[in-house]
Formats: sequence, structure tokens, C-alpha cells
Amino acid sequence: MFDDRDALAGADPHQPLLSPAVLADLTGFPPMLIQVGTNEILLDDSTRLAERARSAGVDVILDITADVPHVFQAFTGALDEADEALDRAALFLSQRTDRHGCG
Repeated sequence: MFDDRDALAGADPHQPLLSPAVLADLTGFPPMLIQVGTNEILLDDSTRLAERARSAGVDVILDITADVPHVFQAFTGALDEADEALDRAALFLSQRTDRHGCG
């Protein structure tokens, strides 16, 4: 039987880096784009992370796409939702780099 402690290799499960959606101090984080699918096991963690980041004053966008597989962005050219997600990611990056004189 698999035990969560096996995945942690003996590490303290209350370390912020092991569960940033719940424990990390997100104050001062750079802008974040979180892309996740509605069928994704990480949907709740993604939502929680976005809420906590927003509460910490982080510029965050939670981008949820319906009915796509895990890491759906890897299916660019084969899945319209992947192409569209990557377009949104490019827009997110270009808008934020332009704001900071990086573009």
C-alpha cells in the first residue's frame, strides 16, 4: 500500500515548498498564470493557490479550460484548447514584460 510519507522521502509534510497552495508565503511573488483543466486532479490546488496568491497581493490569473487532459498545453497543433492556452500564456507574458520595460 502506498503511503503519502513515501513520496516525501521522510521530509516534513508541513514545509511550505511541499505544499505551496496551502502553506507557502506568496508575498512578493511575480505575476502568475495558472492554467488547469476542469478534469485535472490539481484543479482544487490550482484554485487554492490562485486565491492565496491574490490575497497576498500577487497579480494572478487562474485560467480554467473545460474537458482537457493533464498538461493539455503539450498537445499544441493537435488540440485547439492547447493552441488557445499557449496564445493566452504568450499574451500574459507580453503584457507583463511590456509593463516592466522588458519588451
